[in-house]
Amino acid sequence: MDSAAAHPALKAFMCGSLSGTCSTLLFQPLDLVKTRLQTLQNNAKPGAPKVGMFKVFINVIRTENFFSLWRGVSPSFVRCIPGVGIYFSTFYSLKQHFFQDRAPNAGEAVLLGAGARAVAGVCMLPFTVIKTRFESGCYNYVSVAGALRSVYETEGIRALFSGLTATLLRDAPFSGIYVMFYSQAKRALPQEVTSSAYAPLVNFGCGMVAGVMASVVTQPADVVKTHIQISPSHWSTTDAIRYIYAENGMAGFFRGAVPRSLRRTLMAAMAWTVYEQLMARMGLKS
Repeated sequence: MDSAAAHPALKAFMCGSLSGTCSTLLFQPLDLVKTRLQTLQNNAKPGAPKVGMFKVFINVIRTENFFSLWRGVSPSFVRCIPGVGIYFSTFYSLKQHFFQDRAPNAGEAVLLGAGARAVAGVCMLPFTVIKTRFESGCYNYVSVAGALRSVYETEGIRALFSGLTATLLRDAPFSGIYVMFYSQAKRALPQEVTSSAYAPLVNFGCGMVAGVMASVVTQPADVVKTHIQISPSHWSTTDAIRYIYAENGMAGFFRGAVPRSLRRTLMAAMAWTVYEQLMARMGLKS
């Protein structure tokens, strides 16, 4: 591939990385609260008050400190800055290759989003494992590099790719459903609205709707992924599903749904809005 052809994909990577940086920093506390909610042990006595998102927020601030809400932000950055860049550059390249002269339909949009996310997900999985462990509060890692070394030396390379199936079952459908709803919502709007001064706001609104739909569908896979990645005993996807069901029943698969939906929806809507604005500034069609 010559440099001229690679150039727009590199621009897409840069736009994606920048949008990933903004959204990661803003919404990391929601991710931490989601991980804590999902890994709460089911040892509450019958009739005890239900632990919710707000209670976990207050508990983290009280027992640790305010900035503990950003625990795991360094592996989040290491994962999201190149990860979102890889996602958008793959998305842009696939779209340019297969849909040069027309917009993808709903089914094609699902495949486009899922394909781009699968590539980024596999590339960034070791950092996802480290991020989940940082957020859980169960491990005392000092740095991302130290954590990677520790996991590799004590549990082997396999642990750094734990939860691959659950991650792909979560991320590929999330992105596919998101891109489908997002592109269809934008297509349904009149041209004068999408090209007006309010375009970023319209994009953000479409992103919010798409994010909520995609988050709800993929929530069970996210809970399974979290349990596999914080377990040092090489759980399979089936082991994690059995454990979650035995401990909490069907409700266990939707633990942490509110903070995750909020974060994923806001992050995706913001990332796409920033990405599309930056691409437009560079004179590229996103």
